[in-house]
Amino acid sequence: MSAEASSESVLLGSGPAPSSPSHGVQEKAGKGLAGSKYVKLNVGGSIHYTTVQTLNKEDSLLKSMCDGSVEVTIDSEGWMVLDRCGRHFPLVLNFLRDGTVPLPESQREVEEVLKEAQYYRLQGLVQHCLATLQKRSEFYEGGCHIPMITSAKEEQRMIATCRKPVVKLQNNRANNKYSYTSNSDDNLLRNIELFDKLGLRFNGRVLFIKDVLGDEICCWSFYGEGRKIAEVCCTSIVYATEKKQTKVEFPEARIFEETLNILIYENGRVSGSGSMALWDSGGVSSPSVGQSEEGGAGVGGADRRVRRIHVRRHIMHDERGHGQQTVYKD
Repeated sequence: MSAEASSESVLLGSGPAPSSPSHGVQEKAGKGLAGSKYVKLNVGGSIHYTTVQTLNKEDSLLKSMCDGSVEVTIDSEGWMVLDRCGRHFPLVLNFLRDGTVPLPESQREVEEVLKEAQYYRLQGLVQHCLATLQKRSEFYEGGCHIPMITSAKEEQRMIATCRKPVVKLQNNRANNKYSYTSNSDDNLLRNIELFDKLGLRFNGRVLFIKDVLGDEICCWSFYGEGRKIAEVCCTSIVYATEKKQTKVEFPEARIFEETLNILIYENGRVSGSGSMALWDSGGVSSPSVGQSEEGGAGVGGADRRVRRIHVRRHIMHDERGHGQQTVYKD
């Protein structure tokens, strides 16, 4: 008897194993997993190992699959196949193991977990989700919250512990020893207005934070997985005929592009060197003219880079037309 056939026999808890089917062929099993100790689950392509004891902890669909009262599908390699999305299945298993589980912060994700709990007939998890949704609706205070940074240590902790991408706007109009050009105040307000609009548009997906204590007059920073991915500085020094002036730019297209770029870090979809692989494969636009890169060793020696985009720091005179932007490489 082949090892593959023996494994299938143990999983099914039956006697002699049937002839081993060809790869990819699935077969129905109605005798359950009573004679098995361990279970291999393929939930929508997500692979999980657990025990029959864990699946039997609650009177649920998973328990019915184990005792044979519900027909299960087992493939040629002995995997029990469940035609469901596997995104929240680890949470389902942890609930069976521990009797409780922390739910996601997003209301939409809690509702997704509720759907899975209802499908698997896990009444304990269903009640947990409903109680959490009810509690959050009672204490609902608004649709969008933007934290204000009070210290550098708080900023580092907030970015390091956040599971979402982070966009930070640093604006400090008073941190300037020169006068501003005529359009600078308007452009500074446009940057703040864009920050508010992006905060509303990507609410729940991206954490937006504001820093009014930093050294920069107007600077955007973009973070993913706890590290800085890109930076857009909007200030420059203009040499007028008799005095220096500070000019604030409004590179709206570049800011919006970098905000879209960091969405690849949403829900931990990129980790380690995977972000650089996306650059190579075209998933993220590679650094182009006007961008500078700073290399650094990341986790496991992976190369980590920060895209820094800013207007020219020293301009002899302002000859640019309205809407034109000078960007250069440091």
